[in-house]
Amino acid sequence: MRRLGGVLAAAVFGLAACTNAPPPPLVPDSEVPTIVTTGPKIKEIVLGVDEVKGGYNPHTLAGQSAMTTALSSLLLPSAFRPAQDGAPQLDRTLLVSAQVTKAEPFTVTYTIRRDASWSDSAPIAAEDFAYLSERMRNEPGVVDAAGYRLIQNVGSREGGKVVEVTFAKPFPGWRSLFGNLLPAHLLKDAPGNWSSVLATGFPATAGPFAVRSLDEPRGEVILERSDRYWEAPTTLDRVVLRRSGHQEMADSLKDGDVQAALLRADAIALNLLRPVPGLVTKAVPRNEVVQLLVRPASPQLATSTVRKALVAALDRDTLIAAGTGNGPSAQLRADSLVVPPSRPGYQATIPAGISDKVKAEQLLTSAGYVKTAAGWGKDGKPLQIRIAAQQGVEPYLTVANEAQRQLKAFGIDASVITPNAEELYGRLLVSKLSESEGSVDIAVVPRADGGDSAAALASSFGCVTTPPDGGTAGPVNSTGFCDRSMQPSIEAVLTGKTPLADGLTALEPQLWEQAVALPLFQVADLLAVTPAVSGVDAGAPLAGVLSGAPEWRRLDR
Repeated sequence: MRRLGGVLAAAVFGLAACTNAPPPPLVPDSEVPTIVTTGPKIKEIVLGVDEVKGGYNPHTLAGQSAMTTALSSLLLPSAFRPAQDGAPQLDRTLLVSAQVTKAEPFTVTYTIRRDASWSDSAPIAAEDFAYLSERMRNEPGVVDAAGYRLIQNVGSREGGKVVEVTFAKPFPGWRSLFGNLLPAHLLKDAPGNWSSVLATGFPATAGPFAVRSLDEPRGEVILERSDRYWEAPTTLDRVVLRRSGHQEMADSLKDGDVQAALLRADAIALNLLRPVPGLVTKAVPRNEVVQLLVRPASPQLATSTVRKALVAALDRDTLIAAGTGNGPSAQLRADSLVVPPSRPGYQATIPAGISDKVKAEQLLTSAGYVKTAAGWGKDGKPLQIRIAAQQGVEPYLTVANEAQRQLKAFGIDASVITPNAEELYGRLLVSKLSESEGSVDIAVVPRADGGDSAAALASSFGCVTTPPDGGTAGPVNSTGFCDRSMQPSIEAVLTGKTPLADGLTALEPQLWEQAVALPLFQVADLLAVTPAVSGVDAGAPLAGVLSGAPEWRRLDR
């Protein structure tokens, strides 16, 4: 059959070729119509940032950064959040109520909304409160553990939606607790340790936005409106956080590719942003003070005389200039040991003439040190100071290197080490190591105030006692400082027997005399906003810029 078909086809072709009839006209291919569908444009705001890197646990000193504050404010639930005046305000998207329900023992009852849940549908419940309380009491390098260490028990009723927290002593600052709750059902039995919690991302979230992608190598985080959020939806479809250098950021703001930026600016960055038309800039203080811990836990700094000598040998003004780069942070000199400059109630308490090289020489001499051509030493052994700053974290590395330069110029053999977060906060600033084991003499680290300055005082300078439930005592503070004569006064401030202002008036002069810490400045980022958006502002004090992101609007689309 195939053969016959082929013969017929050939015959037809041959017949056509032998006639004078014109060939059939060519029919042009008809164009396939293109159907264009247009949907609504995605409403997004792109925020330029300095960096996107791991370590997003807001409860650790190692995790303090603008990015950590930004993400936790949108992705983690909190019992209270700062109001516009800085006072703690009940977060009604999470809680129905929170109040003191018993004076003896001091008890606070939290009632969680029935519809509040994590992004994997697990309810936010009492176990999340218990998990955070336990970790804050037992882990090193956390932000303000003192309030949590007063907790005796975290009880649960009504399927975990009513939480009863019992304290060993009254704690007026209880509203500062249980911010940025973590998903206990995913973390309590997870492999690894506290230092790995939120190291590379968020296993579950509970807020108006959810993480679509968190790409550290590309330096981009995409947050999308959460379909599981139980409250009013956000006005934006998504917020994009995009890393870039300062010159690229300025160009992107000018071209409209980026609508706002949050950067740790120095004087050079400020000059780069000035030509951008219509740009509005504002300083945004972080809850982070750069300080030097002069550690009595170090064998050679056990006496206050040597510690005071080191502090006097340092040029504090130059350290501040090096760390701030004459950017917004330069306007927030931290002249108090406890209260950050941007917080209400801040008062400068620093004694006059704290930097004084002549005084430093006199103090070292009185401590038995002798200065030779090789530098300061004692009993034929040079005075060697090890300065530690967390690996890859600014402005701490810059300040550490400047402190090393100054001490070497003064005749002290100083060196800088840059351990990772776990090594620094989990071992070097907890264990009392000998000189041969590599003890840290000076640490350049943040002081973060978790919302209650009384707790900050007790956490930074108080002695660690046996917890109320009889468990193991928590880690010492990062300086290794404990003065039993000062402890009753510190506890009186923590428990409300002594007003904070009165307590600081009495205690800060004593702490300055001990020379265990030298605060420098509060870190401040620069917020730059183009006319393409509205609502993008500094946010409530120390809450972070992204705390207001659910109300942000894009005006040009």
